[in-house]
Amino acid sequence: MMEAIVPKLPPFNFLNPNSTTAVRRLGFRRFSCYSSSSLSPSVSVSAESESVSLGHITRPDFPILHQEVNGKKLVYLDNAATSQKPVAVIKTLQNYYEAYNSNVHRGIHYLSAKATDEYELARKKVAAFINASDSREIVFTRNATEAINLVAYSWGLSNLKPGDEIVLTIAEHHSAIVPWQLVSQKAGAMLKFLNLNGDEIPDLDKLKEMLSRKTKLVVIHHVSNVLASVLPIKEIVHLAHDVGAKVLVDACQSVPHMVVDVQGLDADFLVASSHKMCGPTGIGFLYGKSDLLSAMPPFLGGGEMISDVFLDHSTYADPPSRFEAGTPAIGEAIGLGAAIDYLSAIGMQRIHEYEMELGTYLYENLVRVPSVRIYGPKPSENVHRAALCSFNVENIHPTDIATILDQQHGVAIRSGHHCAQPLHRHLGVNASARASLYLYNTKEDVDDFIHALNETVNFFNMFR
Repeated sequence: MMEAIVPKLPPFNFLNPNSTTAVRRLGFRRFSCYSSSSLSPSVSVSAESESVSLGHITRPDFPILHQEVNGKKLVYLDNAATSQKPVAVIKTLQNYYEAYNSNVHRGIHYLSAKATDEYELARKKVAAFINASDSREIVFTRNATEAINLVAYSWGLSNLKPGDEIVLTIAEHHSAIVPWQLVSQKAGAMLKFLNLNGDEIPDLDKLKEMLSRKTKLVVIHHVSNVLASVLPIKEIVHLAHDVGAKVLVDACQSVPHMVVDVQGLDADFLVASSHKMCGPTGIGFLYGKSDLLSAMPPFLGGGEMISDVFLDHSTYADPPSRFEAGTPAIGEAIGLGAAIDYLSAIGMQRIHEYEMELGTYLYENLVRVPSVRIYGPKPSENVHRAALCSFNVENIHPTDIATILDQQHGVAIRSGHHCAQPLHRHLGVNASARASLYLYNTKEDVDDFIHALNETVNFFNMFR
């Protein structure tokens, strides 16, 4: 077993934003958090922008990218873990706390009314973004993990019985596995796991064989955060509905990167997180069909989620309030709305097409690195990968790779099991390294990463 070497990390220094030399030397455009023009994306479709990549156009909107890490220009390739935030989102959060910070739904004064309007407007933006039929089908949660737990404890404990089956894949994120382990133990239900096929994609032919009238729920990712595979959710939903099962879609890696239409997919439940789509941390959402949410009991009790409270019992509000006990993450929800405005102004199809091109460029260059093993399907005309690559290099621990990339080259990638330990065990490894892209990345970022990785591999090979 390989052991990781993790030397002490040195501090990093920000570029001086007032330094003309630094800006010119690194080719960065000046930015200001207080520029009014930064409140909307710098991505109008024009003759000029057609010759410049989307990554180059949007980078000025993300202040954090304009810095040095360990004396090197930051190359941020950890977007599957969290995305960076544009000035528009940062300013929206600042404006909320400076101009109308107040609790929602609980006051008649101006600040409360303004906060409530903006909070509920954010819900409408989420609904429109994923094409939900009604904003009341959107429940704000702390994150996607809480959204899955909400479904597990509210819908699951109310509907699952001994002998019922829940079908998942071995490639699911821990947040889509552990809640169902807990609930199935309480309800007496069984978990069944779909394996991978020869292309390292969940085997849909086997899925057809696994589904039966015992199947009550299918829990499945839209895009794998390790394999980069993109699953045909509409087909999977159809198969599940044919046997009377519901479907919960983990869309954390798809909603930020492509057009997602919940009505077109016919998904029963769908979850996603703000922080992966240019929004703040601490806020996510659950989409649920109206009839399902209306039939589900509360997940948490407290203020906001009630209709009337008596000493011996309480009655509950209609969804989504029923599932939003206590003071919500108001500023974060409004910030998510600003992130949706930002992405929508660019266009999700445009983002998706750009990322497909950039993701292919990443794969084609990474696969040339000596002794590299990339997990997931190979890209082809019929197989489209998401814009990420999880990989290992023979005889080098992924944490060692990530450490040297950071300390010596300023390249930020992720190493570890990516909250997918069962998948890594199936792949025969304990961990992997992962480079993941977003709309503000460029081919130059990929080139810098590949160059740094080759140097890192050469460095470790010196000791073999």
